[in-house]
Amino acid sequence: MATIKLTIEYDGTVYAGWQQQPNHLTIQAVLEEALSKITQQHISAVAAGRTDSGVHALGQVVSFQSDKPLAPAQWAPALNSYLPKDISVISSEQAPDDFHARFSAKGKIYEYRITLQPSRPALNRHRVWHLPHPLDIDAMRQAMPDFWGTHDFTSFRGPRSQTVNPVCTISYLSLSTETPILTFRIEGNRFLKQMVRTIVGTLVEVGLHKRSPHTIQDILQAKDRRTAGRTAPPHGLYLTQVLY
Repeated sequence: MATIKLTIEYDGTVYAGWQQQPNHLTIQAVLEEALSKITQQHISAVAAGRTDSGVHALGQVVSFQSDKPLAPAQWAPALNSYLPKDISVISSEQAPDDFHARFSAKGKIYEYRITLQPSRPALNRHRVWHLPHPLDIDAMRQAMPDFWGTHDFTSFRGPRSQTVNPVCTISYLSLSTETPILTFRIEGNRFLKQMVRTIVGTLVEVGLHKRSPHTIQDILQAKDRRTAGRTAPPHGLYLTQVLY
């Protein structure tokens, strides 16, 4: 029984996230259906991160086990022949027997993209958060270092989260500007449900002068979701890399 590691990308626009759900189209369901067509049996696929509805991935990692006599590198083209155009396997390789896409991960890197322009985008409407008003970039960058390090991120956790431990370590958070696109890049050992989107939403409120850049520490210490900013929409978020 070989353990196979896939690196995949997908446009999450029409999907109800990664995790399989009754009566909903999900990335996991579509990928497992493709696996069943190749192997003629049901195979469970495990992802490094359970991306939410509408969220995209450039470097999602998936693992599964199979006794199909197929060369590891051949899983990628075989799967792509069955997958829809908005899901693509970038690479496939054999992993150690104890490899687990989720539990073996040491960290993840996400990007969040915002477009600042008066008119709404047409081509990128499902891939960026459109904000028609300018943001104070300096104020946002002034607030960002308070997220670095190890903190209890309860204030930035979405509703109905099943995660018991709210403590996460953020090792990197940056903001790049290539007009009209702003890109947040954040790296951490783990993330809570909607955590990245709430961090971005809070920083946008700083950029709109709706809150001070000096309030981040107070929000973290409050451990109360009501003290943080809005949750940024899902379509601007990308899982770009999983670290092992």
